[in-house]
Parts: sequence; structure tokens; C-alpha cells
Amino acid sequence: MTTISILSDTHGLLREEVKQQLKNSDIIIHAGDINTQGIVDELRSFAPLYIVSGNNDKEWARELPASLLTTIEEVRIFIVHNKKDIPKDLSDVDLIIYGHSHKYDDKEVDGVRMFNPGSCGKRRFDLEITMAQMIIDKSSFCIEKIKI
Repeated sequence: MTTISILSDTHGLLREEVKQQLKNSDIIIHAGDINTQGIVDELRSFAPLYIVSGNNDKEWARELPASLLTTIEEVRIFIVHNKKDIPKDLSDVDLIIYGHSHKYDDKEVDGVRMFNPGSCGKRRFDLEITMAQMIIDKSSFCIEKIKI
């Protein structure tokens, strides 16, 4: 069993409440718009990090991939910042994680789970501040919304 913290759009702010959640993680997934290398370094101090760059991640983030395809236990996961950059054919994927909108979203499309953890960084408009925790057990997984 693997415990994963999923976050996006921190925009240079790693809240104390988020850090408390990260302490219980085996893996961290960040779907972009990190804004500073310092945030990346701090995230890596908690757990192995799967991370992609976002539209606000400039020169410092050149080494970060725009998207990432990985398998954790038996779950195939595709990570990208902007939903519009999701390839059309990802039929072999179980879960797509994306960010950008700062709005929590969780639905299934054509048999693939589409998930946006929202933003746990700086507040945007009146959107809630959220992240998520996912538990993977072999080929099954469950995702829990965490309000910060």
C-alpha cells in the first residue's frame, strides 16, 4: 500500500497545513506552477517527488518535464499541468492528474479517472484551498479531498 499526497499550483507558497499532510506521504505528486526551486527542494525533503512544470514555471524549471507517465504499484498515472495538454489517446492509463485551473475536480471520462487537486498555494478568486491524499493498493486506488 502506498500513500501519495497530490498537490498543484503552490505558486511559491508551501503552507504549514500542507507540510503536515506531506509528513504521512510515501510519494508526492505536484502538477505544476511551483514557482521556485526552493519549493521543489522542500517537497523532496518529505518524500520522493513526481513533478511537472506549469505555465508559471520559467527558466529555473527547464529541467522539469511538461508531462510524466509513471506506474505506482499497478496504477498507470499521467501527470500534466494544463488539461488542454492531455493527449487524446490515453486508454492505457488509469488516472490523469492535472492542475492549472485551481479548481478541485474529480470525474471519470471514457473509463479514465480525471483528477485536479485544486490549489494549495495562494488563494485565487473565491476558490477553496485544496490538495488530496491517494491510497494505492496494487491495482486499486482511492482519492480523498483535503481542504486546507
